[in-house]
Amino acid sequence: MTTMRCPETEILDNLATGVVVFDENLKVSYLNQMAEGLLGISARHVVGQYPESHILCDGKELSVLVRLAREDQIISRRSASLTRADRQVITVDCVITHIGEEHANTIVEINQVDRQLRMHRETQLISQQAATRDLLRGLAHEIKNPLGGLRGAAQLLAAELPDPELEEYTGIIIAEADRLKSLVDNMLGPNQRPEYRPLNIHHVLERVRNLILAEYGGDNVAILRDYDPSIPELVGDMNQLIQAVLNIVRNAVRAVQGCAEPRIRLATRIARNFTIGDIRYRLVARVEIRDNGPGIPEQLRETLFLPMVTSGEGMGLGLSIAQSLVTQHKGLIECRSRPGNTVFTILLPLPE
Repeated sequence: MTTMRCPETEILDNLATGVVVFDENLKVSYLNQMAEGLLGISARHVVGQYPESHILCDGKELSVLVRLAREDQIISRRSASLTRADRQVITVDCVITHIGEEHANTIVEINQVDRQLRMHRETQLISQQAATRDLLRGLAHEIKNPLGGLRGAAQLLAAELPDPELEEYTGIIIAEADRLKSLVDNMLGPNQRPEYRPLNIHHVLERVRNLILAEYGGDNVAILRDYDPSIPELVGDMNQLIQAVLNIVRNAVRAVQGCAEPRIRLATRIARNFTIGDIRYRLVARVEIRDNGPGIPEQLRETLFLPMVTSGEGMGLGLSIAQSLVTQHKGLIECRSRPGNTVFTILLPLPE
């Protein structure tokens, strides 16, 4: 069944509230785009059908609550647990109102109350990333200037030394100056200007997957794929996005090395009417990188994307650089973690 497009439908589709309309037979007759995102279902598949039985609000099926609303007129649930079609649980305010007599419509309004908390957290992440990058740029300038003088002085000194054997010491000074400069450059990440072009996000993921399998071998880690082929092209820099995803996947590979069955899952989905920071986008590509490792220590989760933060090998620059590269694409990287299930989510706006 298809729904007619009209000005009222356009208005409902742009609401920040999920709206689902049930007919007299308890079948879905309409849902807006926000409801699609909140429930994790497509209007194309659910309109004219009964809602999926595993979509629950406070443990009750939506159709059960709709039936109760027809008796009480209005049912309200505050801070209720909503189980989506994909079994994820979010916190919502839900109001169900029956309009008219026996053969009439019932409207379900859904507001995600943890959405405001997520938006606040994302805004903090974006501000934190910008402040960190500005700090690093200033720090790099203050460090690289004296390093250049130190290196130049060591070279002049080496040319004036009477004993060639003493050049070993000036060589150490020059090598260490070069190493510090390289460290500072790595903290700043790639400094090339991005080349934005239309690209398929799955080409990025497949390139990273092939690189990881070539580096670690398919016998050491299983990389599963769960792609949504309907995701349209986005505009971005292919090399920068490959680097961002590669940094995250490499961390995931290291995390699962001690697991009996190491697994990494790459998944893509579309989110509609999604807010990144304080900007709302009509379409956003969600890229999930999930691993079954031991999880990220709780004390590191708040500072995960800061430079030099690490729980194991490396200098702790990979996630900071990845976040910086994705931020340049007006996107964001989020993370949630518990033992056996760590998920990094890359959010990238899609063209209107």
